[in-house]
Amino acid sequence: MSHLSINYIILRNFRKNIKNYYLYVFALIFSVSLYFAFVTLQFDPAMEEIKGSVKGEAGLKAASILLIVIVSIFLLYANKLFIKRRSKEIGLYQLVGITKQRIFRILSAENSILYCGSLVVGILIGFSFSRLVAMVLFKITEVETSAKLRFSVDALIQTAIVFLVIFIAILLMNYWFIRRQSILSLFRVQSSTEETIKKVTLNEMVIGMFGIALILTGYYISTGLFSGRFGTMNQLLLAMITILGTVILGTYLFYRGSVRFIFYLIRKQKGGYLNIREVLSLSSIMFRMKSNAVLLTVITTVSALAIGLLSLCYISYYSAEKTARGDSPADFSIVNAQDAKQFKQSLSDQGIDYKETQIEVIRSIVDPSEILDISSDNIVFDPKKTPLSIVSAKDVEDVQLAEDEMLLAGFSDILKSAFSYQGTGLVKIQGLHKTISLHLIGLRDESIVSWPFTNGRLPVAIIPEATFEQLKQDLDPKLQVKHTTYYGIDITDREQVKAANELFKTLPPGDARFSNESQLESAIEQKQMFGLVMFIVGFLGLTFLVTSGCILYFKQMDESEEEKPNLTILRKLGFTQGDLLTGVQIKQLFNFGIPLLIGLSHSYFAVKSGWFFFGSELWTPMLLVMLLYTALYSIFGVLSVIYYKKVIRSAL
Repeated sequence: MSHLSINYIILRNFRKNIKNYYLYVFALIFSVSLYFAFVTLQFDPAMEEIKGSVKGEAGLKAASILLIVIVSIFLLYANKLFIKRRSKEIGLYQLVGITKQRIFRILSAENSILYCGSLVVGILIGFSFSRLVAMVLFKITEVETSAKLRFSVDALIQTAIVFLVIFIAILLMNYWFIRRQSILSLFRVQSSTEETIKKVTLNEMVIGMFGIALILTGYYISTGLFSGRFGTMNQLLLAMITILGTVILGTYLFYRGSVRFIFYLIRKQKGGYLNIREVLSLSSIMFRMKSNAVLLTVITTVSALAIGLLSLCYISYYSAEKTARGDSPADFSIVNAQDAKQFKQSLSDQGIDYKETQIEVIRSIVDPSEILDISSDNIVFDPKKTPLSIVSAKDVEDVQLAEDEMLLAGFSDILKSAFSYQGTGLVKIQGLHKTISLHLIGLRDESIVSWPFTNGRLPVAIIPEATFEQLKQDLDPKLQVKHTTYYGIDITDREQVKAANELFKTLPPGDARFSNESQLESAIEQKQMFGLVMFIVGFLGLTFLVTSGCILYFKQMDESEEEKPNLTILRKLGFTQGDLLTGVQIKQLFNFGIPLLIGLSHSYFAVKSGWFFFGSELWTPMLLVMLLYTALYSIFGVLSVIYYKKVIRSAL
């Protein structure tokens, strides 16, 4: 065959197939632009503050590697789907005498045109949006710097190298596919990719029920993961591995048998008589979801991971101010008299009004056996051996205690989840020579002193003044610490907090164990740290969402072409486009909705099991992330319905 003929075939096939490749081209452009914009951040001089302040450079590099992995897997999988769609075309080429080498050249030329064109367009789009991406990052992390539009040659070279390697891998995949397929197998490869209609067996029913049972088992274990049920680190690690294994295996078995089993029960309840909508939805799902069990398991698991991690990051970001108040109950918490005097003098010199709180702090061993469900080998700490900070009720506002009463303040969500709190009860405070017993009458959520006085953010005991003075005379000197007085300074005019914070920065930071704390500075640091992590996870999650949505869309394109003869028959039997489209809409609701719902369910139980380690707010951050992910994911379901609508119109 002449060189002119091959060029003609290449151009003709390119024009013919371009309409089928539009979403593939979109996903490729999206991947390139996203990667280029992300890599550009690494070489942006404005990023130096973020890299230095929160160790962001390592996070950005790790994220770029994960981004490469996600994009590579997606492009290779998408190429696999499209090469299978063209299997009959490749078989026809061989029938008319074109060699496999020339067929490979034809496909490679087409891919080169699409790939190189998408690469160029993607880089241009990525460059255009790189400033917007930087602005979003700076906004999230509250870094005060300007984001300028800069073209990075280093980012261009890195992007070109990465996608060149991916393109070589695609060519090798195509070469291997063409080389190992015979003419006969090429005409049968597409029809053999999906499982045909088959009766639901007893084995599948058992697998289906077992899959659901495994998922529920994982959920049940996760609900008590940090409730004190697992007393040692080994038990906790074993529980985590068990949850991961049961949920992933249960998800696979769910797609492998549970979906067919559930739909089989629905169909049996109807006596086998299904209307046209149920035929196009339930029956199709029953006999196709099993074939895609591995793919759907991966998509569901990674979706749950992305939603879960993003929710946890957003919980920390959303709770930054409240967490800062827990670490520093006053605007500024100072640990020694000299620093407090210097800071107050600076405030007075600048005309900033303030209110000061001084609280004396001592430490003793407190035995809470009667109010907490504890064990000596608990994974958090042994309360019988760990000293707690103790303050007098006279130093705490709005606290009135009888001589035999006490309160616990700053009892965090972590401790509440790690122990089973029994309510009120007797608490023993051990002095050097004698023990004092007091009745606990309640807990206070707010902190009383800053975290350096709480011995690792443990609760603080509030006891009557007389008891406090009595205990001071019987202290174990080994348990006491260098600084014994907490100085809390609150700014009267909230508009002057930032100015006061600038003065606070001039104070010495304190020693390694005790440090002065600024509530505003603590909130900013936490927002910078978790803002960057949230940005990276969101970036990766968005990439995976688009790639997985495209993959499911590609699968629906294949199914629609296979079902086109059946749709033609149904149209000839008198069913309208509306009848068929309603069934297709229900089908896509299941195709996209089932993985989404299971992914959301997995992420909910994962987040619910340990969210309190990350912040103080659960529902608002988690629901916002889930709603956003659902909205973006649903776009691909709508696109698949639109594509099916075109197929239905052309069926007759």
